[in-house]
Amino acid sequence: MIIRQATINDAPAIAEFNIKMAKETEGMILISHVISAGVSNMIKNPAMGFYLVAEEDNVIQASLMVTTEWSDWRNGLFWWIQSVYVQPRFRRKGLYSKLYEKVKALSEAKTNVCGFRLYVEHENLVAQQTYRALGMDKTGYQMFEEMK
Repeated sequence: MIIRQATINDAPAIAEFNIKMAKETEGMILISHVISAGVSNMIKNPAMGFYLVAEEDNVIQASLMVTTEWSDWRNGLFWWIQSVYVQPRFRRKGLYSKLYEKVKALSEAKTNVCGFRLYVEHENLVAQQTYRALGMDKTGYQMFEEMK
């Protein structure tokens, strides 16, 4: 299994993963051309963040996205892990752990990364268990949003 930063050639697979993840976790149907443009836009603009992919035999089996949030309290960046998807046959085999290890390794070269954050569905107990096992703690924050 190779863990690497995504290229524009990986955009169709990542977009498809995002479509599957949204349907699976939230019952949400994403608009294909919108998510495809969103993934391509991220890859073309690394200041926005980046994707990692896990590839086996030249086929992408998992991906995640990293974006940043400035923390004035810490004078550093949080790396937000988002859009995590692992193909069903590779789940519960440590693949997410390998992706997370790569995120942390990449952060070592950056002196301003102060931590890692993610959000998870309340009902996704399996993912929550995985995140705890990797050393992440549940925060006291709840997330609110207003869509434009």
